[in-house]
Amino acid sequence: MLNTDGINTITLTELNSEASLLTRMDRKYLVPPGDTQHVISHLAPRARVLQIDGLRHFRYASTYFDTPGLDAYFLAARKRRRRYKIRTRTYLDSGLCFLEVKTNGSREATVKDRFKYDPDDADRITPDGHLFVIERLVESGTCTPDEARTIADALVPVMDSTYSRTTLHLPHDEARATFDTQLTWDLFGPDGKRLERGVSVGHLNVVETKNPSTASPTDRLLWHQGHRPARISKYATGMALLHGKLPTNRWNRTIKRNLGRYWRQVQSRQLAA
Repeated sequence: MLNTDGINTITLTELNSEASLLTRMDRKYLVPPGDTQHVISHLAPRARVLQIDGLRHFRYASTYFDTPGLDAYFLAARKRRRRYKIRTRTYLDSGLCFLEVKTNGSREATVKDRFKYDPDDADRITPDGHLFVIERLVESGTCTPDEARTIADALVPVMDSTYSRTTLHLPHDEARATFDTQLTWDLFGPDGKRLERGVSVGHLNVVETKNPSTASPTDRLLWHQGHRPARISKYATGMALLHGKLPTNRWNRTIKRNLGRYWRQVQSRQLAA
């Protein structure tokens, strides 16, 4: 667990008001725990840590949806401009849940729209969720109304991801950084049931910087430590790693170099089967 003792706190309401950054430039890094803690400690005097009901570390669960042909995955793998990602995100400590549609705006900025959801529906698309997906895909310019309806009709759960997150706000820099630990990935089968083919990433944390445009102090600290942005998507990297037979494309270097031990585990399991 990351140590945030002594860092001033910020409430969720304040964070959403001051730095929601639903349209932003993201950079992601895979960082060992020791280097992660060093960054947090160095940022402490200028940062505020998100605290809710006395907690500073929060457990997240995300269920990702795709078509049976994995259209969203292949759009990301081929870096198509009009790509999308659809998931539910459940905040396990509070029970809050949202259906989220992420699309690409101008200059590769990520745009995220969310719709409040019942946690019991986290692994399915409800009728209201279906309409929300269509609306967001059309209004974002990602696809035509007919294409959006076809996608929404076909969506099924394909993968789960869980992790624990710590969030820092850097008010003077108009920036945020999240630090994800205890990352796990689990697949769904064609019948919509989770498979016993998961991977738990213990030796690396996912650090993500969220900035309006320019690099933040978090980025510069990570660069000084020798870390460079990694091509990692919790959805696409997890899918490529767990399936083993999907084209790894943009995530090949990350999987083979940073997540090689898990890649070999998956390959061994598939050979044994």
